[in-house]
Amino acid sequence: MLSLLKKLTTGTPAPAEPVAEKVDPYMLGLHDAMLSGWFNQQTGELFTGFPVTPEDTLLDVGCGDGGNVHFCGMRGAKIIIADIDAAKVEATRQRLSDTPARGVECHVTDCNPLPIADATATRVVSTEVIEHVDDPAQFLAELVRVGQPGALYLLSVPHPSSEDLQKDIAAPEYFRKPNHIRIISEEQFKAMVSEAGLEVLSHSQYGFYWSMWMLLFWEAKVDFSNADHPLLNHWADTWQAVLNSPRGAQIKQALDAVVAKSQVIIARKP
Repeated sequence: MLSLLKKLTTGTPAPAEPVAEKVDPYMLGLHDAMLSGWFNQQTGELFTGFPVTPEDTLLDVGCGDGGNVHFCGMRGAKIIIADIDAAKVEATRQRLSDTPARGVECHVTDCNPLPIADATATRVVSTEVIEHVDDPAQFLAELVRVGQPGALYLLSVPHPSSEDLQKDIAAPEYFRKPNHIRIISEEQFKAMVSEAGLEVLSHSQYGFYWSMWMLLFWEAKVDFSNADHPLLNHWADTWQAVLNSPRGAQIKQALDAVVAKSQVIIARKP
């Protein structure tokens, strides 16, 4: 009996459970955005309903880190970027240097007015900018002025469901100039675009993942450039598991419809 117990207790140990790779919250966010219609390599659409071709001249106003225009540069379009932040303009210019873009034109500007001729662009992009500007009507008028007849517009602003959720939790400066100085309802957004003289083709929303991530980000009190915290890491793990589940896409769609980080309008200039 003793020899049997010894064999049972000193035998080959059970294999260790494999250690799961850490989920990168930003790469997961990119994957989530692609599931929502962004960066479609197969169709060449920056967002669903917004194709970009080598024949296009694409203007991105408020280019930020250049993710949108890099996709468009890879499509071979001529790229024009404009942003108030000179460092972001330069970083985006460098990022575009490895793309087959037909040309790259850069402007450091507050966009009031845009230093661009009338009817220049066939595609106009401005994402998460209107909530920052003092006069949205004037800003949109400039975007409309520089678009050619028939030009397509891709415009986005934060969705009020996410903004309202963060009101009492976000850092106070989040809702102060130069950050978000207004919360724009769905009706207001559509009215702004229509009153600027554009035809609204589609209006959608996405980003439950990022809404929850931002909520936890404020609680974690970490730097945005190095947002490493158990709250954020556990949320990324959870959302990855949701997306990997049999009905993950259905669950994502349902949650995006309830609390969304952004609302997106595709419009056309008559």
